[in-house]
Parts: sequence; C-alpha cells; structure tokens
Amino acid sequence: MNFLENIKLALESIRTNFLRSLLTLMIIAVGITCLVGILTATDTILFSISDSFNRVGANSFSIYPKRETIKTNTGGEMTKRAAPIVFDQAMKFKEEFDQAGVTTAVSMYCLNNAELKFGKEKTNPTVRVYGVDENYLDVSAYDVELGRNFTVNEVMSGDHKVIIGSEIVELLFNEKPSAAVNQLIQIGATRYKIVGVLKEKGSAVNNGADRRVFIPLLNAKRYYGYADKRYDIMSAVQQTTQIENAISAGIGVMRNVRKLKVSEDNDFEIRKSDGILERLKEMTTQLRLATFAIVFITLIGAAIGLMNIMLVSVTERTREIGLRKAIGATSTNVLTQFLMEAVVITILGGIVGVILGMILGFVIAQYFNTSFVVPVQWMILAFVVCAITGVVSGLYPAVKAARLDPIESLRYE
Repeated sequence: MNFLENIKLALESIRTNFLRSLLTLMIIAVGITCLVGILTATDTILFSISDSFNRVGANSFSIYPKRETIKTNTGGEMTKRAAPIVFDQAMKFKEEFDQAGVTTAVSMYCLNNAELKFGKEKTNPTVRVYGVDENYLDVSAYDVELGRNFTVNEVMSGDHKVIIGSEIVELLFNEKPSAAVNQLIQIGATRYKIVGVLKEKGSAVNNGADRRVFIPLLNAKRYYGYADKRYDIMSAVQQTTQIENAISAGIGVMRNVRKLKVSEDNDFEIRKSDGILERLKEMTTQLRLATFAIVFITLIGAAIGLMNIMLVSVTERTREIGLRKAIGATSTNVLTQFLMEAVVITILGGIVGVILGMILGFVIAQYFNTSFVVPVQWMILAFVVCAITGVVSGLYPAVKAARLDPIESLRYE
C-alpha cells in the first residue's frame, strides 16, 4: 500500500467519522492558532520596532543622569538619581564633543498634556511638546514632509517657531500639510508659526510619535525651563563601527563637563539605542515561552482526544482489520494506515490553525499600523508540531490495531 493510498484511506475514515474528527481537529486548530497568531504578531511588532531603531540606527547613544538602587537603613531599597544634566552642561558637551562623523543633539521635555488651537479647531490636551536644537530631527530619524527644520539662529534666539507631527495636521488642518505651513497656532497661550510638518512615524514604537510638536530649544528654556531642569543629550555616528569609540570619547567629555575627579565614578550613564531593542527582545522571548506553554497544554488535550478517537476506531473496525490481514495486509500496513489517519487529522488541524493564526497576526499588525511579516518559520514549526502530535497520539492505537489476530478479528461482532 503506497503513501497516497494511505492518505486516501485516512481521509475516507475522517469523512466517515466526521463530527468527532472535526472536534479533535478544531482543538488542534485552536492550539496552532495561538502558536502562529501570537508568535506572528510578536515578530511583526518586533520587526516594526527593529525597523524604527534601524532608522535611528544602532549607531546612536544617549546620556542620562545615573540612576542606582541603594539599601536603606530599614533594609528596604530606594532609587537615587544623580544631579540632572542642566542646560549649560548639555550645551558645553555639544560644543566640546566635536568629532568627525558624530552629530549631537540637545533637547528638553516640556509638556505631555498640551492643547493646540488653530482658529476654531483644537486638539485634545494630549500633545507632547519638546524643545529641540537644529540636530534633533536628524539624530532622532524624523523626516520633514513639508517645510523645513529649525535654523541655528532660530534655536539660539528662541524664535516662536514650531514643527508639528502628522497627527496634528490631521486634527487641525484636515490632513493637508500644505495648509499648515506658515500658519499660526497656539500652544497654551503662546502663538507659534509652523515652519515644518513631519512625515508619519507611527505609534507602535514611540508612544504617539506623531502627536508631538517641537519648538526651538531656547524658546522652550524660556517658557518651561528652571534651574535644575534636565536636558537630554543624544549623539549619532555615521558608521555603526564607530559607536564604541564615540561612546568612550563621549564619556571623557562628559566627565570633564561634570567636573568629576579621577577617583570619582561616573554620575551619568550611557544608553545605546540597540540596548532598548535588546530588552524588548528579552520581553518577547518570555512571551514566546508563555505561548508555547499554552499551546503545549492545548495540544495535550487534543492528543488525548485523538487517541480516544483512534482507539474507538480500532474497536469499530476490528472486522475490517481482520479482513485486510486475511487478504494479505501485513501488521506494518495496518500500523501505517492508522498512524497516517492520526497524522492527517493533526495536519488538517494545523492547516486551519495556520490560516486562522495568520489572520490573527495580520489583524494585530493592522491595529498597530505595522507591516505584516509572513511567519514562514512558525508555519513550519506548526506542521512539525502537528505531525509529532499525530504520531504520539496515534502510535498506541496503531500498534494495537497491528497486533490484532486476523481470525479473532473476523469473528468480532
């Protein structure tokens, strides 16, 4: 009996016992849907995150005041942060960290609940406002769709100019960037002239990156700064291979700026852009492990149900088995046939599960506004898991069928 004949007989047996085969098939499909759907969605989101970080580059790093956990006298723990990087320190670092191929940007966080107005239109109070210099958009991988970036003079003179994200254009200017440039909008009680509109960046990574507006750094300092206000520093190199040398040089410059003695430890820390990505990958690894656990439990239930179906099938088809052996079928033929039936059921369940899983992954990708990644590796894994489940759950019933005595089987009622 060849391979195709075994598959044909397996499909005929499934058709004969359609309802109970369908129920087992659907249990398997649910498990595979979880496997393919969740893993596909995870990979899709991670791909989008990786793409966004690649645009910023694994070639950038930021400098922050050091944060450390210390023990208290009562045995507890508390977080201690070093003194903030103030305006003069940030600007001095930018001036002194003047290496070929390195671009440094200084920025400050102003508001996260600003309301913008243009004429009778206004946004919800959820817009984030940042003060930035002329290098910030390039280092942070923002692209100007229409208009221009700030000039050095606008940054240092504190002009009332603003660059707005694409979502602000949708809310205030009916999705028309051309209608926004050179218009005056209000941020709180202050008027700003729009000089640039940014391309859509997406919210999967940057937590509302398109719902942000940028004003010149000195203007932000004037309205939102205070004595110990923290300023952020980000540097980017042209080539990824330069990153470690740039970080080493940056540490030396910052130590001088912070006036640290040779014996003192750094009171600041360096965060590479790819370090955040690595932490996200670690989180997705834990999600994958949880997914595998869910799928494993689901497939155990499916395997038990399938084994039960196969044992019932062996009992119902005892006379058929005896007849086949009587006309020349070997025990190996019988074992292969029943084993093939179990595998076919699980593979069919896998096909349904893969289709549903891909649909689930696509829906999640659309929800997060990211590109859909075809889960080839997870599809292959799903079919391998299905085949293994079919073999494991069908082996005992198949062996039982193969060992039946043909004479006793023919007498079976």
